[in-house]
Amino acid sequence: MPAYNSELSLAELVRRLESVLDAAATDYELIIVDDGSRDGTWRVIEDLARDHGWVRGVHLMRNYGQHNALLCGIRLARYELIVCIDDDLQHPPEEIPKLLEKLTDDQDVVYGTPAKETHGLWRDVASQVTKIALQSAMGAPIARKAGPFKVFRSRIRDAFAGYDGPYVSVDVLLTWGTTRFTAVEVKHAPRTLGTSNYTFRKLVVHALNMITGFSTWPLQLASLIGLFFTVIGIVALFFVVIRYLIQGGTVPGFSFLASMIAIFSGAQLFSLGIIGEYLARMHARSMQHPTYSVREMTQTAQPKAERTPVGHAARQNR
Repeated sequence: MPAYNSELSLAELVRRLESVLDAAATDYELIIVDDGSRDGTWRVIEDLARDHGWVRGVHLMRNYGQHNALLCGIRLARYELIVCIDDDLQHPPEEIPKLLEKLTDDQDVVYGTPAKETHGLWRDVASQVTKIALQSAMGAPIARKAGPFKVFRSRIRDAFAGYDGPYVSVDVLLTWGTTRFTAVEVKHAPRTLGTSNYTFRKLVVHALNMITGFSTWPLQLASLIGLFFTVIGIVALFFVVIRYLIQGGTVPGFSFLASMIAIFSGAQLFSLGIIGEYLARMHARSMQHPTYSVREMTQTAQPKAERTPVGHAARQNR
């Protein structure tokens, strides 16, 4: 679970998760990754890790982004299945059994797709833009149903164990290890605590990072645009030559000529802009920016048989 400025929701989320996981698994752990929060989130995580032996906290050096924090937690996970869930209680923990039930032998990843999202107009529009970009990067129709609430088999992470780039999309990385994706409809609760940290601008930037970071589709688009306007230029040239041969004289129309120049120049600048985005990401990779950097961790989560009851731990602390 990536956490950012979520001190108000973590205790309630852990309480609800415990009853769900107790019934669903023989053993389990919760890894909460504090992605450089500016409030008391890390203090709350430390308290939860002290009072619940199955909770482990990871404190990153700064805010790296949700997917970077997710990747950190995924690499630390120790059990056969990994569930990813947000910290805002909009994905009810009680829906986890639905995902586990759908994870049959012929599936490796199950997404929890909201029946109806409750973010608001602009956030929903930005989410759709992001999913379209994700579909381009993943190259799979299931991308339109992808989201932060999911379960997958931990062995899939072997496919991206060596990934160390600054731009991370966990959903794209999962496609490096499997093509067996499915989705199940889950509830999506309205947010009651805190405010969303994902703005319209951040979602659009994330979509751009996914497209240019994990897909060559924009470069192919630039090539197609160049080819299209080259054909237009050839057609215009034939028009001028044929008219000269038939009627003689030059073709009048300064407006036509200026429009053609403006269109060609715009297409060239657009293509150069796409190439520039790729060069910027290559530059970032060459600078070897870390995917994430850990400041500190709490103790490793204990197996179920070794855990001390919460009430006993609290009496010891007093």
